[in-house]
Formats: sequence, C-alpha cells, structure tokens
Amino acid sequence: MSVHLSLEPAHPEPQTIVDSLPPNRPLPLRGAIIIKLAVAVSLIFIFTICFCFVGADVDEDYFKKSLTETANSSPGVVLLGESVDVDVDEPSITIRWSIIACGEGFFLPGSTGVHKSTVCGMPSQPLRIFVDNNLQPAATYDPAQIPLDRDTGSRRSIQNLVQFDSDHVLDVHEARVYPFDTYLLSSTLRAVSATNDTVPIRKLLTIDITSSFDIDTTDSETYSSSTSSAGTVTYTSRDIDMHVARPTSARIFALALFALNWIMAHVTVGLVLLCRRIHSNVRPIFKHLLSAGAILIAIPQMRNSMPDAPGFDDTIGYFPQMIIAGTSTISILLILIGHEIDHLREPPIVLNRPPRDLPSPPPSALNRIRPPPTPTKDSSSLQIAQYERHRAMQHMKGEYVFPPVNLLPSDPSVGSPHRRTKSTMPKISEGSGDSRFSDFL
Repeated sequence: MSVHLSLEPAHPEPQTIVDSLPPNRPLPLRGAIIIKLAVAVSLIFIFTICFCFVGADVDEDYFKKSLTETANSSPGVVLLGESVDVDVDEPSITIRWSIIACGEGFFLPGSTGVHKSTVCGMPSQPLRIFVDNNLQPAATYDPAQIPLDRDTGSRRSIQNLVQFDSDHVLDVHEARVYPFDTYLLSSTLRAVSATNDTVPIRKLLTIDITSSFDIDTTDSETYSSSTSSAGTVTYTSRDIDMHVARPTSARIFALALFALNWIMAHVTVGLVLLCRRIHSNVRPIFKHLLSAGAILIAIPQMRNSMPDAPGFDDTIGYFPQMIIAGTSTISILLILIGHEIDHLREPPIVLNRPPRDLPSPPPSALNRIRPPPTPTKDSSSLQIAQYERHRAMQHMKGEYVFPPVNLLPSDPSVGSPHRRTKSTMPKISEGSGDSRFSDFL
C-alpha cells in the first residue's frame, strides 16, 4: 500500500493581479500615487534650492582683507563702494560710497568694526568729497555729527552721514551685442579738509559681483595742477577704472531664450507649410492659426524676460523674429479666408438617397382574419373541418391550443415529425364529423 503525500494546500489561495503579471514587468501605479510622488519630488527640489540662500547674508572677507592691507601699508581715507547699480537703459552707473579711514589716528574712537575690521572706522577729521572735479562737493562729512550710544559708548553709523551717491554716464555703444556687451567707466575723486587742504585717498574699493553684472575695479593715485596768480597748486586725487561685463550664467540664460525665440519663429513657418497642404477640412487651420498667434504674443514676453536686457532694438533677434512670426500668422489667416471663399462658391451637395422603407402600420381590427366559430351540434362537417384546420395551423405556429391537437401521418409506420407529444384527440374525417365532435361535449 503506497501513500502519496501532497504538499499543495487543499484550498489554493486566489491569485492576485501582481502574481498574474509576467516577471520583470513594472508594476502599474495608480493616479493618486503618481500625484503624491510628483508633489514629494517638487517639495524636495524646492527645499534643496532654498539651501542656496543659507549664508548669503554673511559678509565676504574681500573687504576685510583689503582694508587690513591698506591700514598696514598706507593708512588714511578709504572710499568703499558698497553698492553699484548699472542701468543700461538710462544709461548710467550709480555707486554708493562709504567714507571710512584705516590706521591708528585716522578714525574716531569707538567707530571700528566696519566690515569686521578692527583697524578701520569713521574718519576723525571733516572732509569734503569732489567727484570728477565738480565745483560742488558730492558729500560733506563732519565727525561732530556722528552720535554716540549712551549704553556702550560706541559711535552709531548713520548712513546719510557717512555715505553718498555718485552718478556716472555710461558708454553703451556695445549694448547691441547683448549678452556679450561690456562697459567701461573712469572716474576721479578728491578729498579736502575743512581748511581746504588736500587729503589723499588711499584706496577705492567696490563690490565685484551684482545680480546682472561682474565688475572689475582698479584704482590709481593721480594728481592735477592749476596755475593762478598765487602760483601752481597741485591737487592729489584717486582715479578708478571699472570694467563691467555680463556673468556667464546670465549669458547662458540669454542665449537659451534667444534660441527658443528663433525656434518659435521657425515653427510658425512650418505651420504655414502645413496649412497649404490642407484642402478639405479647415478645422486644423484654426488650430494652427491659434498656435501662430500665441507664438506672436510669446516672443516679446520671452525677450523681456532676459536678464537685464536692453530695449527692443536688436537687429538679429527681436525684429526678425517678430517679422517672421507676424508674416506667418497673416499667411495662415489668408489661407483660411481662401478656403472659406472656395466653400461659399461650391454648389450645395444633394445626396440621392433611396427612400427609406417605412414600417407598415399594424393591422387594424377590421383587417384581421377572424377565426372560424366554435362548432356546435348543428355545425356541418365543413365548418368543423375549417375549425380543426385553424386549430392545426395555430398548433404548427407554436401557439397554445386547447384541447391539444393530434396530427397523425398518413403512414402509421412513420413517426410524427412535430416536436409536441401526441394528443388524444381523434382523427377528423368528413364522414363521421358529427359523432366525433360529440365526444367533446
């Protein structure tokens, strides 16, 4: 006797959708899961970008290092350009200068700590600053107006008392080569004391990075002389040369938008070619017309979104792009008008369709064939035969007949082909119709 053990369960578990999938096939994700994943990825990206601003408010050591070197090598008055605003449309450059002094004996006590430098502070003597040899001073500094903090005893840095702005005209003859335009600026500054004595400016410093430009600054010591009846007077000054150019990131963004504008202009030309191939259905022409109109509106917006872009006056970008897009839009509109005119000239099309067969009305009660009356004792054999024939016809149509009808073949050896069972009704004949009908009564 052999015993066969089966490890299969008596009631197998139902097969799930995951089990029915073939191997190495990715599982389908539901729409809600895809949306949640997309939101999670978007939030992670946003939080990652926010980390770029961490530490942006920390002052760079660029000014601190330069101020320390100036205090050690040539102490004196220093002008620090903490803000540079380049306006190509104006065109001008505005520099905000801070008046400071570096070195022992040149700054006020309790005013150190400018840009975390312990050897620089506010000047200890009154000053007047002249920009580009103007007759009127651009700034007047008086140390007696600097207030003291009563609790700490340190000097308060009031911006309007220690800062001033200087505006300079910008040469923009290279603005047409945007974003590869560069600008040069040269300026001279001179400081005098309250007794009208020249005070040498030891250093001119500016920031080197703005939101839209990179600035390279060099300064040099200069002098100028004037002759009068009293003799020749020499004035010591400090000149600055600024080289302003676009950063690499701004150039990449501008070139990308420039290329996208040209691509959209070329797309409008392709839409015109597609519309010329359409001859029957004009509905796609409406779609192409809307696309060309959207591109015509989008090109100026994308041109305006370029970083610190000049006006709409370039001859290799904006103007040709607008001409191509506008001409293409007008061409599509003319093609659409031509199709509409052709459609109006065409005669109306009459389709020779055969008349449809209308359904015949249902027979009325008057047109229906009345069944023969039920035989009585006085009925003749012909009436009985008509009645029985009518019953047989209803039976052959599958209708219910009572009493049942018995159809016997002429040859008793042949079975009845009808699907119903034989009834017990006797055979009908003309000779003995009366006696047979009496059996039912």
